[in-house]
Amino acid sequence: MTHVGVIGAGAIGLACAFYLRRAGCRVTIVDESGPVSGASYGNAGTFAPYASIPVNHPSVFANIPSYLLSRDSPFRLRTSYLPRMLPWLAAFLHHSTTVNSRASSAALSTLLGQAQAGWDPILNDLGRELIDEQECLYLYGTETAFAAARPDLDLRDQLGSAFDLLGPSEVRALEPALAPRFARGVLFRGSWRFRSPHRLLLQLAEMLVRNDVQIVRDNARRIEPQDVSAILHFEAGAPMAFDRVIVAAGAKSRSLAASCGDVIPLDTERGYHVAFQAGESLLSRPCGWAERGIYMTPMEGELRAAGTVELGGFSLKRNTGLLRHIGRSAREALPDLSGPSSEWMGFRPTLPDGLPVLDFSRHSIRVIYAFGHQHVGLTLAGTTGEIVACLATGQATPTDITPFSCKRFKGQGFSSR
Repeated sequence: MTHVGVIGAGAIGLACAFYLRRAGCRVTIVDESGPVSGASYGNAGTFAPYASIPVNHPSVFANIPSYLLSRDSPFRLRTSYLPRMLPWLAAFLHHSTTVNSRASSAALSTLLGQAQAGWDPILNDLGRELIDEQECLYLYGTETAFAAARPDLDLRDQLGSAFDLLGPSEVRALEPALAPRFARGVLFRGSWRFRSPHRLLLQLAEMLVRNDVQIVRDNARRIEPQDVSAILHFEAGAPMAFDRVIVAAGAKSRSLAASCGDVIPLDTERGYHVAFQAGESLLSRPCGWAERGIYMTPMEGELRAAGTVELGGFSLKRNTGLLRHIGRSAREALPDLSGPSSEWMGFRPTLPDGLPVLDFSRHSIRVIYAFGHQHVGLTLAGTTGEIVACLATGQATPTDITPFSCKRFKGQGFSSR
């Protein structure tokens, strides 16, 4: 029986383990913090198959001043981290041109088109009690903001995302608790929400353990690929040999890839959420305020306002300005909110072209990469798991993964640092 080690117990790692076990593999998950402790814990809880517009986008060129100066900007740069990010930022701007950004959108849409099919087997086994099929609503505060978004909406339409355009009265009819300040809304068909992504993923982890998946609580330090195996070295425990190793460690995957000889420009987006206890009943669905860069999602026992992007590495110091931005925006959208009750910060994995890496290592078929999903890791967990299991067992993948190759960064001047 093929023995596969999966590094990472977030949404991606757990979904990989599910599909690998389904394919008949023996599976060991490795995560020093245990299941669902990182970005998979604090996300907005949305299933977003429409999310084919990456952060690398032509609008960034005009918006750079507001990113640096505006208190309402959902995109921030931690200035102390800027020198380390210059090569990444140069590549990000390169991929933000119209041609390159659209190529990323097209590639991302192929994965998103498989997202529901990827989640269905997991939910068929787990049950759907923690799934609510109310569709996601995008909100625009002004006609000007909506007009600026029309090219992206047209692109989503071309790429197969179905949606309905709403006026202010239709928005209020759907969500009466919203302040009467929104000029337009877009309701995305086929989207839904997790009532508690944390609880659902913990249930998935528990189901995997019942099906003989082992979870090792240790820090994976490096991978040593060999001809017939890959040796995983730990911080505390003895090394383990696997037939395959899956790197699904999210924002921490870069150094593991480097230990295999692959220089991949993975960096971090620091994401935030602000939770409002007893706010769950104010909304019936996820609502995203487009200009403010936040989602407001009803969850078990709270309303979670989540989002924004801060490029700033693994510093544990929180950006209080972004937390204030999220909290203020949520209260402006929902005047009946009280609180907040808690705040959170986590690290999303991000690549300069907005696409994940789904591929074998350049140097060994014993190592498979599954990281860099940016804002859509929860949405793409199932289809990523299916792709990884196909790679590990020599089967054809359900979609073309050429755009997600780790080789696409070769020769772009990045170092492993």
